[in-house]
Amino acid sequence: MTVDFLIDGMLSGTGIRDAVNGGYVDPTSIGISGAALEHLNQWQKFYEQAHFAGFPVDKVTELDEQGLLLTKEISKANPDKTFAYFSDGLMKRLPPDAG
Repeated sequence: MTVDFLIDGMLSGTGIRDAVNGGYVDPTSIGISGAALEHLNQWQKFYEQAHFAGFPVDKVTELDEQGLLLTKEISKANPDKTFAYFSDGLMKRLPPDAG
C-alpha cells in the first residue's frame, strides 16, 4: 500500500511529512483540524522535549505509542488519505500494531 503522509515528530517539521514528494506539509492544508490538530501539536511539543533530553528510551516508547494512536485518529478523520507513523527517536517507520 502506498502511504501519502507520515506522522513524524521531527524537530524542524510540522508533524506531517509528505511520503510521496518529500518535505513537510501544513496539517491544515490536508484537512487536519479540530481535536486531531490539537493532539498533533501537543504531541509534537512533547517530542521536541524528548529530542533535547537525548531521546530517553522510556519517553520515546511513550511518545511512539501516542504517535501510533494519533496516526489512527488522523487516518479515521481523513479516510481519503493514507497515513503511517515514523519514530524520530528510533529513526524508522513503525507498523500500526507496534503500540
